Amino acid sequence: MNNRRQGNDFEQLAADFLKSNGMTILKTNFYCKMGEVDIIAKDDEYLVFVEVKYRSSRNKGSGFEAVNFNKMRKISRVADYYLYSNHYGGSTNVRFDVVVIEEGQLKHLKNAFEYIPVC
Repeated sequence: MNNRRQGNDFEQLAADFLKSNGMTILKTNFYCKMGEVDIIAKDDEYLVFVEVKYRSSRNKGSGFEAVNFNKMRKISRVADYYLYSNHYGGSTNVRFDVVVIEEGQLKHLKNAFEYIPVC
């Protein structure tokens, strides 16, 4: 199985998990010139941008560690673009979550990081 297909399978697993926990999936694999976000969802009053990471083992560190500052900044830029292009107002509540699938377990960290402004 190629890496992209495997990634899609794990992203679908994460989306199914989020749905089963009451979230509405708006978009998967959202691409723009700023980058990509795995899942965009609605959770009550929050618009949620979700990064999904898979690790077959912890030999290279945890999936949470893979979401570093540069990745957070890129996701923030994609969120800016998505909000602008879909006419969300400045009062929209936004949250950034991370779902990690490692060692056969799925872990969901809500509000995993704060928005990183352009500077």
